Amino acid sequence: MGNDGGAGTPLASVSFRVVFTGIVEELGRVVSIGPSPAATRLVIQAAVVSEGAVVGDSIAVSGACLTVVDVGPGWWAADAVPETLQRTTLGRLLPGDTVNLERPVRADSRLGGHLVQGHVDGVGEIVAPAPALQVRAPSSMMRYLVEKGSVTVDGCSLTVVDVGGDWFSAAVIPHTAAVTTLGTRAAGDGVNLEADVIAKYVERLLGAGTVTPYTEGR
Repeated sequence: MGNDGGAGTPLASVSFRVVFTGIVEELGRVVSIGPSPAATRLVIQAAVVSEGAVVGDSIAVSGACLTVVDVGPGWWAADAVPETLQRTTLGRLLPGDTVNLERPVRADSRLGGHLVQGHVDGVGEIVAPAPALQVRAPSSMMRYLVEKGSVTVDGCSLTVVDVGGDWFSAAVIPHTAAVTTLGTRAAGDGVNLEADVIAKYVERLLGAGTVTPYTEGR
């Protein structure tokens, strides 16, 4: 993700190098996990997202943006560095596990969810599973969560229903539960969380004092 403007750059001028929508395309299956130079290589079975993929492409794996380093018929591979493994649930994956997959949105595509960077802000813990999903979130994320706002859970764009002191809830419809990992997540499971990037930019602009209050008749 790139920002070509300096401090005070209008939000509309911010450019996104890679962006997702939080609409999962496919459930992939982890085939193998092994060492690679300075990283851990994940090989993932996936018919949809591997089609047309080339080395260097980005694919979101349960909400974490990874780079394709190898690809073949029905599979692709990515290297996850220690930082990624430690700060997401990818470090807990085992062969046979399923993961949510999404390719970056194209400029001519409909935006079905919301703007998602694929940069995990923290790992949450499921308090109550779908359909009335409740997730305990890191304290650093809670200020970005508002009722009827957007949040990404394991790469799925969801609408926040309610917010508590250290938790939020979201309704998961049967279709979403059936085609993503959210349908199989149980209480105590960890999930990757990403807050709405718009909230982060607003906080940054307000904190820097770069937003001029509107005055009627100005």
